Amino acid sequence: MAVHSAGLLIYRRRNKRLEVFLIHPGGPFWTRRDEGSWSIPKGEYGPEEAPLDAARREFTEETGWAAPKTCVPLGDVRQKAGKIVSAWAAEGDFDPATLKSNTFEMEWPRNSGNSQEFPEVDRGDWFTMERAMSKILPAQAPLLERLSVLLTTSDG
Repeated sequence: MAVHSAGLLIYRRRNKRLEVFLIHPGGPFWTRRDEGSWSIPKGEYGPEEAPLDAARREFTEETGWAAPKTCVPLGDVRQKAGKIVSAWAAEGDFDPATLKSNTFEMEWPRNSGNSQEFPEVDRGDWFTMERAMSKILPAQAPLLERLSVLLTTSDG
């Protein structure tokens, strides 16, 4: 059975250019990874939670910011390991310097018997669509394309 995750793709317009907000996962596995490792703020949810409610909850947990109220569906993508990500687009503007993520614990270094706490998200930033395409996990790239189509259709 596939694991389900839900998230928000936040966008803004700056200097007549579209920018999207992406997060970089925290923890030792992701420390030296950059290109192709960023994501939309998202997380898993169970059958008792509506996907959009989960997307809003995860956004707040991973950034510390209130999720935008108006969200437009972008559909689903399937990530490499099989996880299905449902996403919504929302307009917003946040200062990445104020990001405050929740944390998780894991044994680190591996097989050491020591437990360490890490932020779930170690940073976030705004990217032009072109730059975001190289930063985002490849499986999530269709969400950027869908956002472009959605905004082109609604603007014109």
